[in-house]
Amino acid sequence: MKIPDIQLAGISRYRGELMGAAMLFVILFHVSLSRDDPFYGLRRCGNVGVDMFLFLSGVGLWFAWTKQPSVRTFYRRRLLRILPTWLLVAGVFYGADYLGQRRFSTGIIDLVGDVTVNWDFWLHDELTFWYVPAIMMLYLFAPHYMRLITRHPVYRWLPLLMVVWCVMVQWVLPIHRAVGHIEIFWSRVPIFFIGINMGRSVKEKRTLEGSALWLLLLLAFAMTFGTSVYLEQVSHGRFPLFVERMLYIPFTVTGVLLLNYIFRRLPQCVNRFLRLVGALSLEVYLLHVQFVLLHIEPYRLGYWLTFLLTVAITLPLAWLLQTTLNYATRKIK
Repeated sequence: MKIPDIQLAGISRYRGELMGAAMLFVILFHVSLSRDDPFYGLRRCGNVGVDMFLFLSGVGLWFAWTKQPSVRTFYRRRLLRILPTWLLVAGVFYGADYLGQRRFSTGIIDLVGDVTVNWDFWLHDELTFWYVPAIMMLYLFAPHYMRLITRHPVYRWLPLLMVVWCVMVQWVLPIHRAVGHIEIFWSRVPIFFIGINMGRSVKEKRTLEGSALWLLLLLAFAMTFGTSVYLEQVSHGRFPLFVERMLYIPFTVTGVLLLNYIFRRLPQCVNRFLRLVGALSLEVYLLHVQFVLLHIEPYRLGYWLTFLLTVAITLPLAWLLQTTLNYATRKIK
């Protein structure tokens, strides 16, 4: 039986579901689990949800850029999507901390820096909301990269040099001492720009021949996924996380393609739920740990019940936050 070709356009068609799945993977990663649990390695691989977000963001940015290649419009739309939500959540979180324990902001200038650009992430690797300053920094460079590869397609190979830079950050001591504290950011840069590169193929609705499915399943996906689970289950804490994050690059791309194949066969109710989570992904990311999960875990309800309760409580809060801010920003406009 001939295997149908893999439709790259499915990445755009199922982008909402993919974002939702990525967010659920991140929540699974954040729920605490005993180191000796048989599920520990698999749970740790939920970290790949971040790479999926960045890859899918890159794909989406290519669509937006080719529709309206304006740097000013690009920045305005990105800021309107992220900044109101970020400023409100960061203001509440860091403001309350400043008035109380001062675990994060030690002075008023530090508070302003944390609320606006989360500068403690860049200065001290403070990871509470690290994805937001990271994606804002990537957005800063994205339109210039897209303009560059439009004019000079050969520069699509730049993500390979970005991988080399990641190696330098990890093991070249002078560079490591200077910027190695934000390795979690550097090791995610290549997948974002690979996503932008992939955006062109997705928009042009290119295909991969069906026989490639076996290559993806048996080699690239199985090898990267299996190695990541093994490293986390057997050797967690005894290897640089940078190594695993490099594995996440092929793991992410092949995983996204395979999930597209799965989403075409799932019941519509499952797809609708994943699209809902995907549409609320920014709000869910900002709320689920500090405002929900950390208040549930002291009850020791077990891994899966804690996960389900976190999702069940976070989603309505995320919807309320998004709806309120959308209404407020429309009024301002």
